[in-house]
Amino acid sequence: MTTPQHKIGSGFGATSTADDVLRGIDLSGKLAIVTGGYSGIGLAATRALAAAGAHVVVPARRRAAAEEALKDVGGAEVDELDLGDLASVRAFAGRFLATGRTADIVITNAGIMACPETRVGPGWEAQFATNHLGHYALVNLLWPAIERGRGRVVSLSSVGHRRSPIRWDDVHFERGYDKWAAYGQAKTANVLFAVHLDALAKDAGVRAFAVHPGGILTPLQRHLTREEMVGEGWMDEQGNVLATFKTPEQGAATEVWAATSPRLAGMGGVYCEDCDVAEAATDPEARSGVRAYATDPGEAARLWALSAQLTGIDAFAR
Repeated sequence: MTTPQHKIGSGFGATSTADDVLRGIDLSGKLAIVTGGYSGIGLAATRALAAAGAHVVVPARRRAAAEEALKDVGGAEVDELDLGDLASVRAFAGRFLATGRTADIVITNAGIMACPETRVGPGWEAQFATNHLGHYALVNLLWPAIERGRGRVVSLSSVGHRRSPIRWDDVHFERGYDKWAAYGQAKTANVLFAVHLDALAKDAGVRAFAVHPGGILTPLQRHLTREEMVGEGWMDEQGNVLATFKTPEQGAATEVWAATSPRLAGMGGVYCEDCDVAEAATDPEARSGVRAYATDPGEAARLWALSAQLTGIDAFAR
């Protein structure tokens, strides 16, 4: 069945941790791929999945840093991946597929936020390219392994999706760059990707979810000045944190819950937050819920077609 955007009463909430939602779940024999799984909430997710018995493959742009961060995590494996470079994405996917292994869980956790204007590949805007196009290509290239796993793909979005829908007339910000609008568009793309992937993949037994992890102070904020974080209401001028942030373990909980919860069996194509399916956001000022443009099936199909055109990759092309 298709899940509407309504809470299902998961029994977990904003303060639940990744270990909490995995308690009693045995992932022995399962393989998870977690991009960015060596820093921030990605590291917390990797630790929790490995502790539950999963073997976790962590594709990393900074391989040495990933190996250092995961040196004490049994069952974690590091490989190289630069999501902003399609050749790197193809190379990683090729190496993984050559092993013949199955991907039971894929969490597209890596991302960048509010970075200075940066161009990658053939001139793509870096946030859209890294957060969306790189992950779109990765999942499509890994589809044979994902299909065998009949598992779940979890796309990391954010409440930041409310900052912008897809800017169809200027996706790559060629007519003036706004780092927050670019971030918002990329996070909207992450939701739409899950919506359409779920529609395409559910008949093969694979389901997809989008996730807002919550507010967490992690290296994701590395491009922001203290003044900007003061302006966002996250801290005062002395650097004291004012907003209520989650710990990395709490931030990882929703992505891990979406990847493993038995409560989501037979469901998919929805946006989740605080370890539950989120409500649709009807208030334009709401800090929770999901905007209608981010879950619109027509917008999702249009974005998929654009992504296939830009990357030249589509596992479901006929």
